[in-house]
Amino acid sequence: MFDVPLEAAPVSEVIVTGARLPPSAGEGAFAITALADPVWARSTRLDEQLSRSPGVSLFRRTSSLAANPTTQGLSLRAIAPSGAGRALVTLDGVPQNDPFGGWVIWSGLPSETIQDVRIVRGAGAQAYGAGALTGVVALTGRDGGAPVLEAGVEAGSLGYRRAAVTAGQGGFLASVSGERSGGWTPVREGRGAADEALAMQTWTAALRYDARLTSGPAMAARLAVYDENRRSGLVGADARTRGAQASLTLAQAPSEGRKGWRLQAWSLVSDLQNRSVAVATGRVSTTPANDQYETPAYGLGFNAALRGVRGLVEWELGADVRAAEGETHERFRYMSGQFTRLREAGGRTTTAGVYADASWTQGAWLVTGDLRLDAWRAFDARRHETDAQTGAVTLDAHLAGRSTTTPTGRIGLRRDLGPGFLRAAAYAGFRPPSLNELHRPFRVGNDVTEANSALKPERLYGLEAGGGLEGGAGSLTATLFVNRLEDPVANVTIGQGPGTFPTAGFIPAGGVLRQRRNVGRIDAVGLELEGRANLSERWVLTGAVMATDAEVDGGADAPQLTGLRPAQAPRLAASAGLEWKASSRLDLFLAARHEGARFDDDLNTRRLPAATTLNLSARYVISRSTRLELDLRNAIDAEVATGRTGDGVTSYDAPRSLRLGLVYAR
Repeated sequence: MFDVPLEAAPVSEVIVTGARLPPSAGEGAFAITALADPVWARSTRLDEQLSRSPGVSLFRRTSSLAANPTTQGLSLRAIAPSGAGRALVTLDGVPQNDPFGGWVIWSGLPSETIQDVRIVRGAGAQAYGAGALTGVVALTGRDGGAPVLEAGVEAGSLGYRRAAVTAGQGGFLASVSGERSGGWTPVREGRGAADEALAMQTWTAALRYDARLTSGPAMAARLAVYDENRRSGLVGADARTRGAQASLTLAQAPSEGRKGWRLQAWSLVSDLQNRSVAVATGRVSTTPANDQYETPAYGLGFNAALRGVRGLVEWELGADVRAAEGETHERFRYMSGQFTRLREAGGRTTTAGVYADASWTQGAWLVTGDLRLDAWRAFDARRHETDAQTGAVTLDAHLAGRSTTTPTGRIGLRRDLGPGFLRAAAYAGFRPPSLNELHRPFRVGNDVTEANSALKPERLYGLEAGGGLEGGAGSLTATLFVNRLEDPVANVTIGQGPGTFPTAGFIPAGGVLRQRRNVGRIDAVGLELEGRANLSERWVLTGAVMATDAEVDGGADAPQLTGLRPAQAPRLAASAGLEWKASSRLDLFLAARHEGARFDDDLNTRRLPAATTLNLSARYVISRSTRLELDLRNAIDAEVATGRTGDGVTSYDAPRSLRLGLVYAR
């Protein structure tokens, strides 16, 4: 893994330049790391950078360069990856998870706009709250400060093209980028006329303004938009997602004799269009199966925090509110050359929370704890289906609203030992189901998954202990964790095709019918190791290993899953990086990653074998303001299986590809 443990860096060294509070003093007791790749070696897609850290993954192995938007949910520690994601992603405190689906549209977060990345493992409490079930990816946005102009172009194999410009002056920072990929055909063996190349085209733009007000606090305002189109690897299957977000933050960092505070308001809007198809026997053709032509969603939020210091104790009080509303509009049941049914389904949710945090530091000891109380409510749930020709109502369901109040929290202890440290922590977190899980059915090939408006929030309880050493020659940290995830939402197989089922309709041969359900619990035990060795002034070696043993107890609702491993959760992940400063102008970087076998389904029948990939990067400095960058991806052309159908057809991630870029920065 290419991360540096934040435990090794005293919080007092953090310099806050924007409208944000610095990390709290208590964070040293938890497993928090920061991406530390050489900046020039980082992928322009943030999820690809994050995936170099073992245990950080999207629902499927494919990166957002090719993944359907609905599978771009981020999870940590391989406890139980999910399409909705079980980790919270924030940008300067603003949630980036889609208000409808919980996934993250990574195209809307180009690397040029991100200053740094912190990965918080373990259930989040304090200011993080709902959604931070397995952890948080906390992004810090690039401030509008000193004048800057950066421009880059990149081109390569698989039809890849990208261009980006970032410019700042007088507190303003503007960024525009566009990207496209001709893609690759994911099916190799058994490929037929039904298969085509994955392809993607996207653009994004963001404008930020930072200012210091006359009264002392800092202000940051941000507005961003994105638009992404992609083909999904089957003829007639494609997706488009669009969105925008706006935020306003006022903050004052604490100082001697003065409390710090933050006020923040934000809004998100998004829309998903997603067309899926049925695949004929022998993959000779496809037939339209579902057309989700509109999925508008809206999210609003507000949060506030007050921080102070009293003697040896730092404390913080805060509150936040989030509201989401969304619905799906679909055409389905394709017969005789046309869709014969129309569907509208959706609802609203709200989450409101308050928290209190305190940490005590004396000498080498740190003790910290926080408590949260969140109230979640789901209401206005509806599912309305009609005959496309006659308008006759075939289903009209208006379900009663539900609500729950959930206490969560964390406690942590740390002891510094000169060149090393020991720490321990316990925590509890929760994730309410997304509007997508509650209301939107979906289809992948011949597999259909039904929604479930009766889903309950997931809850995670965990313990962990760790320690580390640091010196001039490098660092080494280790963390052992034990987690229990209660009422996890899983896609549970309830039928196989061919056959006709209530609500879902006909499932063809080779397909299965699943429904999202709460399935008892998942128990996980894991070990994380991270290290960095400064071999010389020119050579730096980094590496990490994560092993997780996770097992499902399906309970009464899914006894067939008891004793199985969660879908998409590998037992082992490891990575290594080697940086060589070959000369004053030339830098080389090698990144290797290995992931153990995982299962593509809940019944553990569709096994995806282990895979090892190798990326090579190079940077050559042409002049003070210009550099040339080369990136050889999947250099050994490894076969990385990303999916497997019920009839045994396997899909694969990208083959070997080469990219060449030119960057101008001053």
